[in-house]
Amino acid sequence: MVKGLKDDNRSRNYLIIAENFYIEGQLEKALVFYKKSLGFINDDIEEKIDLLFNIALINDELENKDEALKIYNEIIAYKPKYAGAYYGKAIVYDELGNKDKALENYFKAVEYDPEYDRAYFYIANIYDEIEEKNKAIEYYKKVVRIKADDYIAFNNMAAIYEELKEYDMALEMVNESISIHSGYFRSLFNKGVILKGLNRREEAIEYYDKSIEVDPNYPFSYLNKSVIYIERKDYKNAIKTLSVGIKNNPETGFLYYNRACSYAKLGEKEMAKKDLEKAIELNPLFKERSKMDLDLENIL
Repeated sequence: MVKGLKDDNRSRNYLIIAENFYIEGQLEKALVFYKKSLGFINDDIEEKIDLLFNIALINDELENKDEALKIYNEIIAYKPKYAGAYYGKAIVYDELGNKDKALENYFKAVEYDPEYDRAYFYIANIYDEIEEKNKAIEYYKKVVRIKADDYIAFNNMAAIYEELKEYDMALEMVNESISIHSGYFRSLFNKGVILKGLNRREEAIEYYDKSIEVDPNYPFSYLNKSVIYIERKDYKNAIKTLSVGIKNNPETGFLYYNRACSYAKLGEKEMAKKDLEKAIELNPLFKERSKMDLDLENIL
């Protein structure tokens, strides 16, 4: 057998071993064999880049961020306009909290691949995080232009429009999200928030209930639903809602705190005291907050 064919076989064998280890979740062993496979690659640059990409991804998963960046830069040295490598770098910088570097590399990715919808998605995400809401909307719109069924992008736009109190646009976006995927609990939750903003409280309760049905472990659905009852002074239904929330989320302090306030409003001091103590146990910050809460002054 000639040397080139022998090397190709070795590279392929090591690659198979690496992929099996990766599937089994043994990332460090997978990394060893991807590197062994790389060592027997001859002149096939594309094959080398594919292997380097896998090595970079695993280093990222193993929290070897500097090594991942180094490998992505090595890929770029081979292929300077490879959008995926810039996207990989951006993800690492994003995870490190370096938003400026992340944006720089996401923008490089879309420069070399204008249809790179995930890069636009995370550009929008960063703009949302740094409170540049209009820019965030601009880039989410680029996402849905490329990927019209991206229900998460539509939902995220809805949430931003709701923050801006542009409720009609928020409702349009969240309805689009739900029409694409009716089982995404965040869209159902956000529709509840938007409907409450539009003073359509009964419909808001209906969508909080739908969100709870899909994901009973999201405590804010119970919180927001209970707030509607509290605003109506319907403390019994607020307590009922919060009690279901606590059953499904027993380590969530703010559910106990709000139930304590509701019990206090009904004059059930012992129940209120018990819930307040549990809220403080789960989150000591509630101790200071309770001192300024008029609902709890008789309990304290």
